[in-house]
Amino acid sequence: MSTEQELKKANPLYKEFQNLLDEDFKDRKLKENEIIKATVTEITKNFIVVDCKAKMEGMIPVEEFKNDNELTKLKIGSSIDVYLERIESFKGEIVISRDKARKMKAWKKMEKVFETQEELTGYITGKVKGGFIANVEGLPCFMPSSQIDVRPLKKIDHLMNTPIKVIATRIDKNRGNVCVSRRAVLEKSKNAEITEALKNIKEGDIIEDAVVKTTTDWGIFLDINGIDALLHVSDLSHGRVKKPSDLVTIGQKLKVKIAKIDPKTNRVSASVKALTEDPYSNIEKKYKVGNIYEGTVTKIMDYGCFVRIEEGIEGLIHNSELDWTNRNIKPSKVLSTSQKIKFKIVNIEKETKRISLSYKATLENPWNKIQEKVGKEVKIKINNITDKAIFAELVESGLSGMLHYKEISYDENIEDLKKFKKNDLINVKIIEIKDNKIRFSKRALDKDPLDWFKDNKKKVGDIITTRIHEVLKTGVKVTIDKDKKLIFTIRKADMAKDSADARPEVFSSGNALDAKITELDLKSRKVKLSVKAAQIDEEKSLIAKFGEGATKSGATLKGIFEKALGNKKKKKEDK
Repeated sequence: MSTEQELKKANPLYKEFQNLLDEDFKDRKLKENEIIKATVTEITKNFIVVDCKAKMEGMIPVEEFKNDNELTKLKIGSSIDVYLERIESFKGEIVISRDKARKMKAWKKMEKVFETQEELTGYITGKVKGGFIANVEGLPCFMPSSQIDVRPLKKIDHLMNTPIKVIATRIDKNRGNVCVSRRAVLEKSKNAEITEALKNIKEGDIIEDAVVKTTTDWGIFLDINGIDALLHVSDLSHGRVKKPSDLVTIGQKLKVKIAKIDPKTNRVSASVKALTEDPYSNIEKKYKVGNIYEGTVTKIMDYGCFVRIEEGIEGLIHNSELDWTNRNIKPSKVLSTSQKIKFKIVNIEKETKRISLSYKATLENPWNKIQEKVGKEVKIKINNITDKAIFAELVESGLSGMLHYKEISYDENIEDLKKFKKNDLINVKIIEIKDNKIRFSKRALDKDPLDWFKDNKKKVGDIITTRIHEVLKTGVKVTIDKDKKLIFTIRKADMAKDSADARPEVFSSGNALDAKITELDLKSRKVKLSVKAAQIDEEKSLIAKFGEGATKSGATLKGIFEKALGNKKKKKEDK
C-alpha cells in the first residue's frame, strides 16, 4: 500500500465518505444479466455516459444508439433501459449494453406477439443466402425471399432500411432464431379487403367487365372489382383450348359468370363457358354412332388426332383407327392440322364428353378385298426374316403376312430361309386369312409330291414296291416314285417279321422292298410304311388259301410257302 493511500484511510473524512457510500449501495439491488434503468448524464462524441446507481458511471458506445434514430432523441436526463452484464469488471468498471437490452426486450416481446400474431415494425438491413436480415425491435431476424411480398420481386432496393410491417412466423428459443414475414401482413390486409369486397358478389353472378390481368398456360387471372379471380383453361370453352393467350389480351374486358367462391381461402373461380349451353347436352340427337360426318383436324398427338366436329365438340381418332394396314402408324404421316376429313363416329360418352372416331372406316377396307385372293398366286416384298419365318407385305395392297419356313418347300428345310434377303420380291400363294393375319406358301405353287398317292389311288392297307435309297443304323430310307421326291424312313422294327431278318446291314441301296401303307394323312403330311406288315398280310393270304389242305396232310407252313412260291414260279415259266 502506498503512502498516499495510507494517508487517505487515516483521514476521518475519507472514512466518513466511505461509510456513506457503502450505506447508499445497500439500498441499490443490482443483478447481473438483467435489464436495469439508467439515466443519461453526459453525451460525448463516442460514448453515452449513464448513471446506473452503481459505484461508478457506465459508458456505452454511440453506435448502440444509432438504430431507430434514438441518438437524435437522446438528451441529458433521459431514462433508458440497459443490460447489466457485470457489476464490476476486473478494471473495477460496470459493464452495460444498450444493444443487448434492446434485443432482450425485443425477444420477450417477440415471444408474446408470436402467439397473438401481432404486427411489428422492422428494417431490412442486408441480404443472406435464401433471404434477408430484418432488424425487428432491435432483434436481427431472418426473412425468406418468398416472404418479402405476395409476388416474386426482382428488386427490393425500395424496401431496404425503410420501416416495414412483419409478423413472426417461427421462433427457435434454443438457437435464438426468429423468422418473420412481410408477405403474411400483406395477405392479411389483402384478405380483409377481399372479404369486404366479396360481400358484393356471390356464386352465379354474371360480371360484364372482368379485366384480364395476366395469362398462363393453364388459365387467365382476372380483376373483378378489385378481387383476383381465376378463369381456368377448362372454363374458357366447351371445346379444347390450346393456349389461353391466343384468345385474350392483357387489359381486355370479358363477360364471365362467378362459378365458385371458397370462403376459407377467398379464392374466386370464373367461367366463360357457363354462359353458353353445353353442346354435349343434346349430342345424341345431333350425331349417331355408326354415321359418317365431316370435321377439321385441330391437333395431332403421338397417340392420335383430335377433330373438331362443331364449335365446342371434338373427337379423337386413335392411331389404330387411322390406317387398315398399320395399327401403330404415326398420325402425322396420315393427317395434318386444319385438314378437312370425313370420319365415322365409333362411340359417344356423354358424361365424360369423349367421342371416339374412325378415319379408316371411311376408306376402302383392303381386308375385305384380300379375301378373294385366298388360294391365288400373289407377289410379296420381304420386310423381315426371323429364325423360323419370313414376314412380307403384299405389293398390291401393303397388307402384311407370314411365310413359315415349312411353307417354302416340301422338304421343310429351315435352311431354305438363307436363300432370301430383305426387299426380295417373290411369288407365293395365300393359303389362309384369319383374324387379319395372312399366311403365305411358296411351295403351294408347285405340285405336291404326295399327290402321287392320289394319282395312283393308293390308300392305307395297300402294298407298294419301294427302292432302298439309304441304309441307316436305325432302318432304311426308301423312295416310291421315279423322280425320288418321295423319300420315307422305314424303322428297323418294321423291316421284317423276324428280328433276325430286320438287320439294316443286310440291305443294299437299290434293293426292292414291298411295304404296306400303315398310315397316310395327306393333310398333316404323315406317311408310314412297314415291310413287316406286308409280310404278315402275305402269310395270312397263303394260310387262307392253303391252310385247310395243309392241316389234313400235316404239312408245315414253310412247305406251304415253298410250294406256293414254286407254283407261282412254274406258272410264270409256263406262260
